[in-house]
Amino acid sequence: MSNSFFRNAFDRIAAAREKQARRYVGSVLLSLDDETLKSLGHSREELSRNARSPYPF
Repeated sequence: MSNSFFRNAFDRIAAAREKQARRYVGSVLLSLDDETLKSLGHSREELSRNARSPYPF
């Protein structure tokens, strides 16, 4: 049982950190110009839609 507790705790921490990293990367990408975003395969609208907070923490 303790094995599943630690596995669940680790999975939740990893998921939270992944969300945090996505928000951070999204906010940095939003600081780029539209042409650069397009060359990277992103659009400002897509990033704005997915951005929940301007700050990662």
